[in-house]
This record gives sequence, structure tokens and C-alpha cells, in this order.
Amino acid sequence: MRQRLAILGSTGSIGEQTLDIVRENPERFEARVLTARSRWERLAEQAREFDADAVAIADERHYAPLRDALAGTDTKVYAGEEAVAQLAAAGDTEVVVNALVGYAGLAPTVAAIGAGKKLALANKESLVVGGACVMPLARKHRAPIVPIDSEHSAIFQCLAGERAPVRRLIVTCSGGAFRDLRREELAGVTVEQALRHPQWRMGAKITIDSSTLVNKGFEVIEAHWLFGTPAERIDVVLHPQSIVHSMVEFEDGAIKAQLGTPDMRMPISYALMYPDRAARPGERFDFLAHSQLTFAAVDREKYPALEIAYDCLRRGGTAACTMNGANETAVGAFLARRCAWLDIVRAIRHALEHASFVASPTLDDYAAADAEARALAAEFLEL
Repeated sequence: MRQRLAILGSTGSIGEQTLDIVRENPERFEARVLTARSRWERLAEQAREFDADAVAIADERHYAPLRDALAGTDTKVYAGEEAVAQLAAAGDTEVVVNALVGYAGLAPTVAAIGAGKKLALANKESLVVGGACVMPLARKHRAPIVPIDSEHSAIFQCLAGERAPVRRLIVTCSGGAFRDLRREELAGVTVEQALRHPQWRMGAKITIDSSTLVNKGFEVIEAHWLFGTPAERIDVVLHPQSIVHSMVEFEDGAIKAQLGTPDMRMPISYALMYPDRAARPGERFDFLAHSQLTFAAVDREKYPALEIAYDCLRRGGTAACTMNGANETAVGAFLARRCAWLDIVRAIRHALEHASFVASPTLDDYAAADAEARALAAEFLEL
């Protein structure tokens, strides 16, 4: 019997690659629900190809053209962010792939978990912002969360079958677009430079986050919530080749690592098929072509966002939510060429210094903290 999937963010990088897995395994999967933020033309194409039961476009301005494009089909068309969350919980889908970008992924994560569905999670912000609410909810509803991020998938794979205590999680880091630049060269970097990731092909927002290492800081927070590991036992090491996706050190000193080429289809397929593995076509890893794998410490002065994320994790409460909201606003401004690259971290610091703090937040508290952080970042950047 085929698994019925709801793919949230189906027109983005992760969503498109998830659909590649569906195409490769038509006997195992069917895409029944698809959603997008604004790319209604591509969403309509996907809905027709996979004969989707329902689609939702988060930006309501695109509802009419999407509805018209799917006229004459059986696909139901919805619009608005609330509709995306409702579709995550509704219907007869069994697995929800949350490939949304940013804070917008939290409500659908909560909805899917509340419905007891398996969650294949690529939206790290769900846990960065609301891990203290999301993880207890998942336990309550016995809803499994399987990570799609390559680093967390690697840790998940290294822990499979293990019962021994974990001494340390080692999250690897490519260094992003500016790993070979000196600190003094960062003041004038451009959007085009920041979007040139040396290993991975990703969406614009996550590529910018990789260049500042905000993304790596968020991965530390996500690892804490997924695996129950405290901040002081999660390390980040620079690994330019992006072959070792992450490692786990056990109490006896043994270290397990998961290796592979930088291809997101592997962790996506693993999340969907776990505990099975896909028989994936394509190139096999060649150790002789990658004869040197190097590791180094991260320059915390060059990349201050990493330490800020650790501080937010230690503080708990709404701190990480504030960091995320400010970052989303600043990254949007940078991509629109309305601020400098260095202003991204400056805006985050400004928001954290001036924002309210709730130690034991509810989902409503997260929403308020997110709105406040965005306003503070916009004020700092004079948007």
C-alpha cells in the first residue's frame, strides 16, 4: 500500500526533490496534498502531474489564477497560511513533509503532530522557535518526527540501533559562501556572492543563512530538541568538503559518521522510507575522488551568529524565536538590497537586546515574540 504524502512547500528546493523521490518510487508513494507560498504556476503543474486531491497557496493574491489553472480537475484549491496548516492535519495523508521556509512552518508542524501524523521535517524553524511546545506535543500524540536536514539525518542514522549514552554530537559545517574570505573582506559582500554556496544548491533564504552561519546555529538548537542533547555537548566543526554530514561520539570514545555526496535526495528518501533505504539511481560515492577530508574550528569572531544561537539555546524561552524573527526580516532586507550583509547579525543583536522575554512561552507567546522581533529588526534597519 502506498504512503499518501502532504508536501508543504512543494515548489521549493526540498519540495521538488521530494517529488523526485515520489517519481522514482511510484509503488511506494503518492503526493495527495501540495502547498506553495507564491509560485502558483509551478504548483498547478505539480497538481496536474500527480493528480493531487488538494492544493493551497499561502499568498491569497494568487488564489484566483491557481483556481483557474486547475479548473476542470478534481483538485480542491485553498488559499492562506491557515489553509496550509489545516491541510497538514486534514484528509487521509499519512506523512507530512514540512519543507516550508521560516516561522511559517510552525503552525503546520503543530497541526500535523496534533493529527498524529508522521512528520518528515525540513523546516528547522519549527523546533528553533517552538521546540519546547512541539516535542512534548509529539510525545503526547505519538507522532514520529524524522529529520530531513542532512546534518540531523546523519545524526539520526548514526543513532539507529544504538543504546549507549551519547557523549557528544558533532555537527559539520561547510562554512558557506564566505569561508575563504577574511573578516575584513566581509563589509562589502554582495547578494550574488552570498548566494554562491560552494557545495549545496538551496533556496535563497537558507543559502544566506549558511553564509552567516545562522543556519548552523539553528541546527544546533534543532539537534538539542530532536535528540535531547544539551548545548555543551553539541559541537560544530568546519568541514569544507561537505562529505561527512555529522558525527556522534559515544561514551566509550567511538565515533560514528555518516558520509555521502552533497545530495538532499538521500536524507529525504531516508526520512520517507525509514527504517528502509531507497535503491537510488545515480553516481556512487568514490573515495579516491575525495581522498582528503579536512576539519577545522569555526572562527567565532568571523561568524558571531553561531555563538548567539548557543546563547539563545541556553536562555530558552522566546530567545531563539526572537533571533529567528529578526533574522528573517534582515535576510529579506539583504536580498532586497536594503541592508548590508553584516547588518543581518547586527539586527539580530539589536532585537535580542530590546525584545521582551518569556521564560515558559505558549504558542501565542511565540507569535507575539516573532512579531516584536520583526518590528525591532525593521526599526534597526530603517525599513
